[in-house]
Amino acid sequence: MYSFKIDIAGSSIRCEVNFEYSYKLCKDHLTDRPEDFSVCITAEDITSEIKRNDEGGQPAHSEAFMESLALYRRICTELALRDTVLIHGSSLMIDGEAVLFCAPSGTGKSTHTRLWRETFGSRVVMINDDKPVVRMVDGVPVIYGTPWNGKHRIGTNTSAQLKHICFLRRGEKNVINSVGRTEALPTLLRYTFRPDGPVETMAMLNTAEKISQTISFWDLACNMDPEAAKVSFEGMIGK
Repeated sequence: MYSFKIDIAGSSIRCEVNFEYSYKLCKDHLTDRPEDFSVCITAEDITSEIKRNDEGGQPAHSEAFMESLALYRRICTELALRDTVLIHGSSLMIDGEAVLFCAPSGTGKSTHTRLWRETFGSRVVMINDDKPVVRMVDGVPVIYGTPWNGKHRIGTNTSAQLKHICFLRRGEKNVINSVGRTEALPTLLRYTFRPDGPVETMAMLNTAEKISQTISFWDLACNMDPEAAKVSFEGMIGK
C-alpha cells in the first residue's frame, strides 16, 4: 500500500493506493500540507473501473492504470463538493490568460494546442492536455493542472484565471464565433465529469453554472494549419 498527499486545486488530499503507478503519476503534485480529505482505493474500486472501461471482455489496461483512473474519479467526486469540477479538454495559458479547448476525442484538441505552442513559443504554458479542473475562487474561475494530463503527459502543476472556453470542430476553413451562455452551457456539461452521487452531481451542476456566468464561450471550426492558432487567438484575445 502506498500513502501520500497531493495538492489538487488547493485541496490537500491523502491518497491510499495499491500500486506504485499512481504514486509516480502524482509525484509533481505532492504536498506536506495538512490533508483536507482522504481517498482509499480498494480492489473493488479497481474492479469497478475495469468494468467501466471493458473492451469486449478484455481489460484495456493494467490494474495499476485502472487504479489511477479510480483515484481521479474518487477525487473529482469529492472535489465537486468544493466548488471544483473536472472538464475534459486541453488547456493552456498565454500571457497569464487561460483558455480551455473542448471537443470529442479525435477532433484535434491536442494538435490545436500544439499549434499554439509552435506559433507563440514561450508565451504559452500548457496547464493540462486532458483533465484539468476548474475551481471557483471568490467568484473567479481558476483552472488547475492535475496528474491526469493525457497520453503524452503534457501539463504543469500551475493555475490561472480561466477566461475562455472554446469548442472545437473540424472545418476546411478556420472560423471562430462567440457563443451565448445559454447555448454553451449544455455543451459544456458534455465535457464535465459527472459524479455518481446525486448530491455531488447537483454540486457539479451548480459550479458549472457559476463558471458559465464568468467566462466567454467560442465555437471554432478549424483545420490543422498553423493559421488555426492565429485565428483562434485573435478571435478570443485579439492582442
